[in-house]
Amino acid sequence: MQELHDAPLAPLTTFRLGGPAARLITATTDAEVVAAVREADDAGTPLLLIGGGSNLVIGDKGFAGTALRIATKGFSLDGTRLELAAGEVWTDAVARTVEAGLAGIECLAGIPGSAGATPIQNVGAYGQEVSSTITEVIAYDRIARETVTLTNAECAFSYRHSRFKAEPDRHVVLRVRFELEDARGLSAPVKYAETARALGVEPGDRVALGDARETVLKLRAGKGMVLDPEDHDTWSAGSFFTNPILADEAFAAFHARVKERLGADAVPPAYPAGEGHTKTSAAWLIDKSGFTKGYGTGPARISTKHTLALTNRGGATTEDLLALAREVVAGVHDAFGITLVNEPVTVNASL
Repeated sequence: MQELHDAPLAPLTTFRLGGPAARLITATTDAEVVAAVREADDAGTPLLLIGGGSNLVIGDKGFAGTALRIATKGFSLDGTRLELAAGEVWTDAVARTVEAGLAGIECLAGIPGSAGATPIQNVGAYGQEVSSTITEVIAYDRIARETVTLTNAECAFSYRHSRFKAEPDRHVVLRVRFELEDARGLSAPVKYAETARALGVEPGDRVALGDARETVLKLRAGKGMVLDPEDHDTWSAGSFFTNPILADEAFAAFHARVKERLGADAVPPAYPAGEGHTKTSAAWLIDKSGFTKGYGTGPARISTKHTLALTNRGGATTEDLLALAREVVAGVHDAFGITLVNEPVTVNASL
């Protein structure tokens, strides 16, 4: 294991923000990960886990404990069964499954971060979620002090949520297992309307795997959602806020606010989200509240390509970013009565 002290953490995040860690350990094997976690737990030292850093907002004062960077490697295919080490680069793993002719995660191409983070957030985009293909998660249980294997059901997946997110200090993901589909070079049925339009097909159709992946990458790049060191519009955590899910009564009140603010003919985005619930669009809410693409005058601004992405234009601090996020949250609440929830994890920082 590599060990550094007073180590910068900003370069390990896609925001490129945050102060240093008192101690930074880089682990390249599962055994090293477990050993580092046990050592910190035994000593009572605060522990911060870092994968790809794409869903992380670290405070300007940094982290006064041990930061553990999980850099394990491992990509294994057995028929349609895929196993990934937690430190594998997610978008590279997706590309390899497409090359192997296997469907199920092709529309998750271009999502930054590591494989181990995907079950925590139940990563999803363009009609796919990892919960649809994950069969098991191998993790170190910090309470039981042993490595455990959790089934899909035991992971308690829901929209951008899981058991791991609900109990953030309990499990350290080591490996993730998936069951993909051999559809003879075709994708899973295309579910997302935007993707279907871009591909020139109807929702439910299948297309060539490579076409599905390339189309999603182009859509993401057009929204600044594919990492590019030269493009500050990608210095972000992707979508900063989750799409609100409202109970029927709350959605009716929201609908009334929309008509009052935008006119009798205004109709907000609405998607089924389980019995008695409707999901609406955080990006739509932000835009209609007056926070358009490129909003802001300081070093932290809304992306010029997508209203859901808050970006570091270079030279920003974490507090600059959080001030912008707070402004957006307050504005949306004032306009529509909905409180947006941040998607990235905050460390020594809060909205």
